[in-house]
Amino acid sequence: MSSGIIIIIVIAAVILLLAFYVIGVYNRLINARNKVNDQFAQIDVQLKRRSDMIPNLVETVKGYAKHEEKTLKEVIEARNKMVSANGINGKLEASDVLSSALNKLFALSESYPDLKANTNFLSFQNDLKETEDKLSYARSFYNDTVLNYNNLREKFPTNIIANMFRFRKIEFFKTEEKDKEVPEVKF
Repeated sequence: MSSGIIIIIVIAAVILLLAFYVIGVYNRLINARNKVNDQFAQIDVQLKRRSDMIPNLVETVKGYAKHEEKTLKEVIEARNKMVSANGINGKLEASDVLSSALNKLFALSESYPDLKANTNFLSFQNDLKETEDKLSYARSFYNDTVLNYNNLREKFPTNIIANMFRFRKIEFFKTEEKDKEVPEVKF
């Protein structure tokens, strides 16, 4: 065998190994990005579940708190914004507004003992609390998934392939400073 053929075989083997490496990294990046999208879909499912419960909750409260129209309207408006929100950040921001409005609604129950004892209201309250807990868990898991994706995307030598194929950084779910404050409820 001549040295020219050996060199061609070595170069072809290196190119083939490099191609398999690029394919492997590309597939890992796709897998990580799809996992991020899946985790956001899990958040979206819980947001939808919570949104679907709100009309029944509002109807239950209406019978007991007729003069609390402002709070009920805030909940309905926040729910409508949540339903019509687009994109990850839009849905998460609308979700925070809805959570704040729901907190005000549940604070109403303290002023209405009959409402506080109503089994429908208690059931909705428990279902919403369970959904909020699931949302909290899903948001944490989403952030973990985003961290894994961004780390994979930014580490060398994977970052070269990520940049070649335009894999973009994904933002974490963040709570705004104003949302961390305890809401003030006035009657």
